[in-house]
Amino acid sequence: AAEEPAAAPAQITIGASIRKYDDTYLTEQRNNMKIKGDELGVTIDFTDSKADQTTQNNNIDMYITKEYNALAINMQERSAADVVIEKAKNANIPVVFFNTEPFEEAMAMWDKVYYVGAKAEESGLMQGKAMVDYWNSHPEADKNGDGIVQYVIIMGEPGHQDAELRSEYCVKAMTDAGLQVEEVAKDTAMWDRVKGQDKMATFLAAHDNIEAVFCNNDDMALGAIEALKAEGYNTGDASKYIPVVGVDATAPALESMSKGELLGTVLNDAENQGIATVNVAVAAAQGLEITKDTVGYDVTDGKYIWVPYVKVTADNYQDFM
Repeated sequence: AAEEPAAAPAQITIGASIRKYDDTYLTEQRNNMKIKGDELGVTIDFTDSKADQTTQNNNIDMYITKEYNALAINMQERSAADVVIEKAKNANIPVVFFNTEPFEEAMAMWDKVYYVGAKAEESGLMQGKAMVDYWNSHPEADKNGDGIVQYVIIMGEPGHQDAELRSEYCVKAMTDAGLQVEEVAKDTAMWDRVKGQDKMATFLAAHDNIEAVFCNNDDMALGAIEALKAEGYNTGDASKYIPVVGVDATAPALESMSKGELLGTVLNDAENQGIATVNVAVAAAQGLEITKDTVGYDVTDGKYIWVPYVKVTADNYQDFM
């Protein structure tokens, strides 16, 4: 467990802007932030941007007007971070970004800018590895017997670092392992379960050779599974199974794994990311240097707190339930 930083003075208020409340993973992270804030005796004012950058900008302006002690921002659009940093710098309010990583140039604009998150490549590699393990141990996975993994990818938001890097690295893990692969289809479902279901249904109607499904998060993976079940797949008949992997290890995803529907996922550690975000915001608000001693987590380049992913498979999923 991480070391606890010193308790915070009671007058600290953090303005926490969330991209959208209607997201399973972000809700887990927000709940953990609230628990940590209560524990440290700091006030966290959460707002919902409802997936709209203008709304988010207005919420952040409100925090700055109220002269809060620190900002914790989950950007709607990573390209808009430089505007936020400029405003925070002018008001001398430290800002901690989480879950949506600003571009490097933006992070370099000021020394009181921090990022808490996980390395997206790592989750992509873990997804790909889960598929490699499945493919190598299940000869029947090669449905058309051509020795090639025919796969589809259901992506999160275009331009989001997690979507882009997970999509790239899940394939890299397969090719690095020596598998022959072929992309059958790839499209976005914006992290959304219903859109994921629609997209998978479209893929299934158009292609009869899909052998693997990569989804950039669990909500879309669960949607994909609903579409597969509607076509008679992944309902318990071993001959009609198409492996699906997601990311986040949300409670509904683990439930799906327990039923043998979802092949695997990757824990995107909402608890430690939430705690680290609050610890960094509190330490920054107190004017402390951001180090492992002050925030309880390893700090890279004085700015980045990387929380590792964990591979979740049939062997260990019960540990996370």
